[in-house]
Amino acid sequence: MTISVSAVRTTHWILTAQCPSRLGTVDVVTRFLREQGCYITEQQSFDDSSSCRFFIRTEFRPPEEGEFDAGAFEAAFAERAAPFSMAFELTSPERLTPVVIMVSKADHCLNDLLYRYRTGQLPVAIKAVVSNHPDLAPLAEWHGLPYHHLPISAETKAEQEAEVWRIVEDSGAELVILARYMQVLSSEMSERLAGRAINIHHSLLPGFKGAKPYHQAFEKGVKLVGATAHYINDDLDEGPIITQGVEPVTHADTAEDLVARGRDIECITLARAVTLHLQRRVFLNGSRTVVFQR
Repeated sequence: MTISVSAVRTTHWILTAQCPSRLGTVDVVTRFLREQGCYITEQQSFDDSSSCRFFIRTEFRPPEEGEFDAGAFEAAFAERAAPFSMAFELTSPERLTPVVIMVSKADHCLNDLLYRYRTGQLPVAIKAVVSNHPDLAPLAEWHGLPYHHLPISAETKAEQEAEVWRIVEDSGAELVILARYMQVLSSEMSERLAGRAINIHHSLLPGFKGAKPYHQAFEKGVKLVGATAHYINDDLDEGPIITQGVEPVTHADTAEDLVARGRDIECITLARAVTLHLQRRVFLNGSRTVVFQR
């Protein structure tokens, strides 16, 4: 299936940067853009006093006359950024980020992502769908996407993850989305995917672990259901948080109502986190994140 990118095209480029906190960090960005004749359309910055790190995200419109030379822009800005030890990234407005999606049996998050992909809401190029079950193959195939059924057991975990990594590497995927992939990644795999894999899971208070968490929550009479999207790390469901969603429920809601509400929140929260990542609005800041909301 060929996806049109017209829905995600814009003339605005994105410049993101971070560096140690010091005087002149905003000026080095804004002054350079002004000298290049670029018009800033959106800018957000944050200085974290606890880590002494500075973060900035700028959208800008290049001069209308002539062709914008991204390579020359990067080379010139690198000279300005060097005295600040500033790491930066320039992102093209037409770039589609290559991704791999991992799932198990639940289809709600995958279905939502594929709809947003098909309609051009997500600027991605989905390279593959990987699952430890065969159930969702028809859904991926209907979208014209390769589906890799890779069963897993305690005995085959290392081999299965090696194949997953091969798919990620061979496809050039820069982001892995765990759309309700119900397997715990190994420490080695988590380290390889640090900062480039987003997971979604339910977020209930109090916390409920094990099977049927929403049914457990119903038995306790919870009044809120929610979801958390985060980058993965070696601590199960405790990676740097990107975004969270929550919705009130009442005594009148059944266990099945809670499950349905939870699915909706998971879809919305995961899609929001992926969008923020794709728009270069998320910065890793140690075990936390800096997120520039739109």
